[in-house]
Amino acid sequence: MEKLKPKLFSVMKTYTKEQFIKDVIAGIIVAIIALPLSIALALASGVTPEKGIYTAITAGFVISFLGGSRVQIAGPTAAFATIVAGIVAQNGMEGLVIATILAGIILILMGFLRLGNLIKFIPYTITTGFTSGIAVTILVGQIKDFLGLSIVTEEPLIETMEKLTAVFDFIHTINWEAVIVGVVCLAILIVWPMFFKKIPPSLIAVLVGIAMVKGLKMNVNTIGDLYEISNKLPALSVPQFSFDTVKNVLPDAFTIAILAAIESLLSCVVADSMVNSRHRSNMELIAQGAGNVTSALFGGIPATGAIARTAANVKNGGRTPIAGMVHAISLLLILVVLMPYAALIPMPTIAAILFMVAYNMSEWRKFVHLCKTAPKSDILVLVTTFVLTVVFDLVVAIEVGILMAAILFMKRMSDVTEVEGWKYIDDEDDPDSLSLRKVPENTRVYEISGPMFFAAADKILNISLDDKDNCLILRMRSVSAIDATAMHSLEELQEKCVKKNITLVLSHVNEQPMKVMQKAGFDKKVGAKNMCVHIDEALKRAEELQKK
Repeated sequence: MEKLKPKLFSVMKTYTKEQFIKDVIAGIIVAIIALPLSIALALASGVTPEKGIYTAITAGFVISFLGGSRVQIAGPTAAFATIVAGIVAQNGMEGLVIATILAGIILILMGFLRLGNLIKFIPYTITTGFTSGIAVTILVGQIKDFLGLSIVTEEPLIETMEKLTAVFDFIHTINWEAVIVGVVCLAILIVWPMFFKKIPPSLIAVLVGIAMVKGLKMNVNTIGDLYEISNKLPALSVPQFSFDTVKNVLPDAFTIAILAAIESLLSCVVADSMVNSRHRSNMELIAQGAGNVTSALFGGIPATGAIARTAANVKNGGRTPIAGMVHAISLLLILVVLMPYAALIPMPTIAAILFMVAYNMSEWRKFVHLCKTAPKSDILVLVTTFVLTVVFDLVVAIEVGILMAAILFMKRMSDVTEVEGWKYIDDEDDPDSLSLRKVPENTRVYEISGPMFFAAADKILNISLDDKDNCLILRMRSVSAIDATAMHSLEELQEKCVKKNITLVLSHVNEQPMKVMQKAGFDKKVGAKNMCVHIDEALKRAEELQKK
């Protein structure tokens, strides 16, 4: 069983001075990358810029300290942007704090209940669908700032389609100076990595954007024009819990918890392949929970493992959780010293950075590949999840996506479950009939293939019985599992056999079905003599019944 022990405590046994230096360098570089991203993601989430930094500092430190991965870097991510913005708009910051704390508690419980491996049961089509959908919602949400539009509405715009409609309604207010800044910054973000690998392109885009607006005195909104910038240290603040608020935000809390679990564990899997390690999924969930609770209490927003920042950590030599802790401490120092200068960052630059974040997380190539190669039912789940994420929200998308995937899975399992009677053909007509055993007179043999569960249980009741029959053999060697509904159908079949004076004989019952039968007392109803290990033994039992 997987240990609930932070990776930090395991790696420190063999820690060296040389690795410490590498971890410090990697942590500082990741902090520089995380700075503009944290600010941008905070703004996309509908909160003030410093809250993104608070999240990266508090959650980043706690998750690295307690986490189940050697190299995971945590902080605010694009996956949460739209759902956080929705919570803030509907329930305010107090509602967001409570939802994040509840999500953290859910994640901690998931870890202690060792549910880390259950995340793999969420289909790939759903994760791809909502990830691509989130990318579109982020992109749509940034069009306003990229084009410098002046959108005036009575109510705050929450839904993606509302934002898109407003863009078309107010397109006449376009600010061409803002467009120029946005296009230049976007070009830097695309071209810079082709020539320079070490210096993050987002940092260069920020510096160029500030230089353009200030140097050329351009009429472009900056962060300082729209938000108050604070370089205060994160302070502990406990929210006032009320039953109504908890009830309102509980669905969002579950969404945050599921998203954090999925994204962080996916990031761990990617990191494992990069450093040839193996993460502890349940410990990682506990760390994510503790990190989110800490972030909420210190003025932050939801956090999870960030794949891009984790990869940057690995590429720059980080190999232990010390790198993630250094990244958090570096951001704390940057917050105090440089945060006032964040007011100078132009809004089109933030929009350009988020455009790139949306593009990188969209995984459009995977989306297109699935649409070309996946079965039609999987494509339906993929497209439905994507559309619902864009048109409605993530909560609806995940609920409907999982429900559809479950129904389709049950249908597939039902389709592969067969209950077939043996057919007897004269040897001269069919040479393959040599493989069939000799079946006693007035005996019917049915072979069941595939799992027996509620979607396939009715097939058992379709077994036809004749008044002349005195023995029914069910061959169950290919039945790996049964559920309560299938067990009920077997009990009904057995009762039908008793009424018709037919003896039910079971052949080759596997371990899980046998346990279910024993728990239900079905094995005693059938009788020990009629529970046979092999089909030959079952046929021999049928012969004995004929002689009686």
